[in-house]
Amino acid sequence: MLLMNGKVFVDTNILLYARDGGQPTKQPVAHAWMASLWRSRQGRLSFQVLQEFYVNATQKLKPDFPTELARQDVRSLLAWRPIKTDAALIEAAWKLADHYGFSWWDAQIVAAAQRANCQILLTEDMQDRMEVGNLNLINPFAAGAPEPQ
Repeated sequence: MLLMNGKVFVDTNILLYARDGGQPTKQPVAHAWMASLWRSRQGRLSFQVLQEFYVNATQKLKPDFPTELARQDVRSLLAWRPIKTDAALIEAAWKLADHYGFSWWDAQIVAAAQRANCQILLTEDMQDRMEVGNLNLINPFAAGAPEPQ
């Protein structure tokens, strides 16, 4: 278990697992993280994450995930003040991709998490426990559910 202090950026896969009934091991962990972040008001994400979530939720989740429910999720997550992609974020992402070898999409996620002044980035797509400046990349399925607040 991990004690959360500060802002936590959530990658797309965590949002998807929280809604994916076909992932009986990962769904409760992802759901616990999302519930904790809603309670603490420390969750952050980007418009890129919201777009990826919507496309994958409506096209890939099985059994079929209702489009309107995906839209409701996106509307609700707007409360987390999503980070916008702009020229400065693209430049920052290029630097991260060059320095750390991140994929383009992952570099944008890390750049957005840094812009949001997050201490933690929840993702299973990058190296667990890696530090990128003041940002710690955490695989929530390795770390387990968050400590109760």
